[in-house]
Amino acid sequence: MMMKTSTKEDRENASSGASSRRSPSGRLGVLIPGMGAVASTFIAGVEAIRQGWGLPAGSLTQLGKVEGKGNGDSWRVSKSLPLTGLEDLVFGGWDIFDESMLETARRSRVLDPYEIDRLAPFLDQIRPMAGAFDRNFVKNLAGKHIIESSSLSDRVEQLRSDIRRFAEQNQCDRLVMVWCGSTEVHTPESAIHQSIETFEQAIAANDPAIAPSQLYLYASILERVPYVNGAPNPGVEFPCFQQLALRMQVPVAGSDFKTGQTFLKTVLAPAFKTRQLGVRGWYSTNILGNRDGEVLDDPGSFRSKEVSKAGVLNGILSATEYPELYADLSHVVRINYYPPRGDNKEGWDNIDLFGWLNYPMQLKVNFLCRDSILAAPLVLDLVLLMDLAARNRRAGLQSWLSYFFKSPAVPSVETVEHDLGIQWRSLAEELEGFRALSHGVSLSAEVALDA
Repeated sequence: MMMKTSTKEDRENASSGASSRRSPSGRLGVLIPGMGAVASTFIAGVEAIRQGWGLPAGSLTQLGKVEGKGNGDSWRVSKSLPLTGLEDLVFGGWDIFDESMLETARRSRVLDPYEIDRLAPFLDQIRPMAGAFDRNFVKNLAGKHIIESSSLSDRVEQLRSDIRRFAEQNQCDRLVMVWCGSTEVHTPESAIHQSIETFEQAIAANDPAIAPSQLYLYASILERVPYVNGAPNPGVEFPCFQQLALRMQVPVAGSDFKTGQTFLKTVLAPAFKTRQLGVRGWYSTNILGNRDGEVLDDPGSFRSKEVSKAGVLNGILSATEYPELYADLSHVVRINYYPPRGDNKEGWDNIDLFGWLNYPMQLKVNFLCRDSILAAPLVLDLVLLMDLAARNRRAGLQSWLSYFFKSPAVPSVETVEHDLGIQWRSLAEELEGFRALSHGVSLSAEVALDA
């Protein structure tokens, strides 16, 4: 059955219908499927910054600079791009557990209790809407705060209604949706994902291959709300959603926030490549004890994460390009659920290198990080940059945001790039273009002036 797309009147408050404006105006609603540790840390952090005592470390949009073209001068992103101010952000979303953001923050134990108490009145006001859930896709969780209907069409319509109601109640001019939910069981692309029509037929037939994350993505695009996938669940990669995003003129991006261990891989691997050092093996393991770790303890969900994390090295250390150096590379990824560690993830890497005359060497990396602390600023950056893209009438996959993702989704005519340095240059170039547009100069004219 064909889903009715949002009309202009439906979207008056609920969508990014004001995307033709290059300067932000009004409130930007941030809708988050999966309001757990990452979401509560992100929301609490934004409020702490707004109150004047939080530091937005890790955020490109708040602290970052881009080197200018030609003259070598750098410019600050927050002052040079027409980004939405933090004071105009409002938060909502869905979760299968009926906890306020205050309760979630206290349970997750990411932030200091004293800091949570300072933010308590604000966090306590934010509660999730009932989530779309199917335990076949997240086997280690059993929430009860869920949309009760077994009909996929009904669930989509409920999500769309939630989007409109949130926008109206919070007087939002625009919206962005960011998936911060759990990693689902690996769901490869299939026949139902080849076109909008085949996917809609599968929705009507309650096809069991449709994961909850795909329902959120579908509803988001139908409501013309930009969508970001922060987990390895495939979705924005599928042809049906790429077609729909272009038809509805909605930007989408993903997948899987690049935060800790994989972030370091995209720094180290290019360094080995540029120095022509060989790599025989790269063994990576993680221990973490948050809800994400609990979910990934299931082999099906772990497979999604394994696919996302494992693809990075193949894209940088090419056995085709350098068979003498990387043809026999063994890349092993493990994740272990260890409850005492909580959100303080620890990543271990053992790298077996070889150099001149095949002599072996080793590099060991031990990264004791905080999962949600690393992810929160990425959520903020992606919210503000996707809103910027929507206001500049960008649509479809936003591959220039690959810098933020473990498994970047790009159009079929592009090659996936994992090298962090190359990703950064692509991102910086795009931001330079937005800067030129905000000053009323076309990018081609600016290049001519710099020359």
